Amino acid sequence: MNCTVIGLGYIGLPTSAILANAGHQVLGVDINEKIINTLKEKKIHINEPGLYDLVIKNIEEKNLTFSKNIETSEVFIITVPTPFKAKDTSKIPIPDLSFVINAANAIVEKIKPGNLIILESTSPVGTTEMISKIIFDKTGLSSSEIHIAYCPERVIPGNILKEIIENDRVIGGLTKEAAAKAKQFYSSFCKGSLDITETKVAELVKLSENTFRDINIAFANELSILCDDLKIDPLEVIKYSNNHPRVNILKPGCGVGGHCIAVDPWFIASEFPDKSNLIQAARKVNLGKTEWVINKIKNEAHNLSININREVKIGIMGLTFKPNVEDLRESPSYYIARELKKMQLKVKACEPNISECADLEILNLKQIIAESDLIVFLVAHKEFFNLKINKNVIDFCGIF
Repeated sequence: MNCTVIGLGYIGLPTSAILANAGHQVLGVDINEKIINTLKEKKIHINEPGLYDLVIKNIEEKNLTFSKNIETSEVFIITVPTPFKAKDTSKIPIPDLSFVINAANAIVEKIKPGNLIILESTSPVGTTEMISKIIFDKTGLSSSEIHIAYCPERVIPGNILKEIIENDRVIGGLTKEAAAKAKQFYSSFCKGSLDITETKVAELVKLSENTFRDINIAFANELSILCDDLKIDPLEVIKYSNNHPRVNILKPGCGVGGHCIAVDPWFIASEFPDKSNLIQAARKVNLGKTEWVINKIKNEAHNLSININREVKIGIMGLTFKPNVEDLRESPSYYIARELKKMQLKVKACEPNISECADLEILNLKQIIAESDLIVFLVAHKEFFNLKINKNVIDFCGIF
């Protein structure tokens, strides 16, 4: 089929490459001219295992092209960002749906009867119905003539290609026919189970999955703070607790980051501010854990500076939001490093997955160990295990 993918970020570009590799003719569209030019030069702007080779293969086989302009198509897939409006830390963040709305408006002149339109962007409940109204009003077509569905991704950076193909999907159709057509389309490249429901259910499923994980991590993070007061190892407590057949406590860290878990709960809370107390409390715990880590590092550095009678050099180990990826989105470790630097502390970082950073000096492993008085592990990258360090160490991610 002729497919147009709108938005070429962490989901849109891999999806485009997979669709092309499955035999579809794919046009990838993005408003960022730099991204389009990069792709036309046979380069990619995303560091994801296997993605470059798959993109180049399908460009050369002429299954995959890129443009700033939308063309007529049989299938339109919207994978644009859904960020939040300017944040006020005293209030619940409000989703910014302008990219989704702009994408819907951009395709209306190209839509024809029989087209399938799929929204994949993580969105508040009711967003699919909202863009459907825009499309129906501007085209004059009805839900019996064009088919609209919602199908969110369930992927993790570092394994995106495999998970797009193999993970189960939930498909919410505006009509039963739309859901059936979307299922038939996804079956052309997805090996996982394809569950059919209505749009609002699918939207809330996506938000619920990541909100549940955020709440679980909040418990682990709160437990880790209590264990610090008790001078016991939280990982040991969690390990033995998880021996219970119905308990699965996740691992604590220095907060929660990434494009999903740190973000999706706010979509629910913004719509139901008075009925989402647990969700909001979990978000506050996880944000609070990051501030707790900052204070812990600052106090340790202060005490060490008294002992060595000079300013302490702090080595931050890891900046990305999770191990073994180059993704800094919503990363608590990146935030921690920058906040410590704002406090005029001497901070340098080791991040094996990125070569440079605009606001932090990046050193290699050997340099960071040699030059630091205090070494702080924030992300459990594979390169950090089995190190022999005769320095003061704080471990927030279970390296030791």
